[in-house]
Amino acid sequence: MTRLSVPDMSCGHCKASVEAALASVPGTGAVRVDLASRTVEVDGAAAIPALLSALDAAGYPASAAG
Repeated sequence: MTRLSVPDMSCGHCKASVEAALASVPGTGAVRVDLASRTVEVDGAAAIPALLSALDAAGYPASAAG
C-alpha cells in the first residue's frame, strides 16, 4: 500500500478526479480517499513517481505520506 498526501483535495469532485487520475496508472489497485486528512491510500504495484505524476497532471500535486 502507498499513502499519498494531496493537500489541494477538498470536495467530492476532487475525490473523483483523484480517483480517476490514479486509476489511469498501470498497476493501480484499490484507491481509498480520505478527504478529512487529504490523503489517499493506493493498493497495487504502481510506482510512486507514476502516481505523483498522474496527480500532478490532473491538477492535484501530491507527495508520499509517511
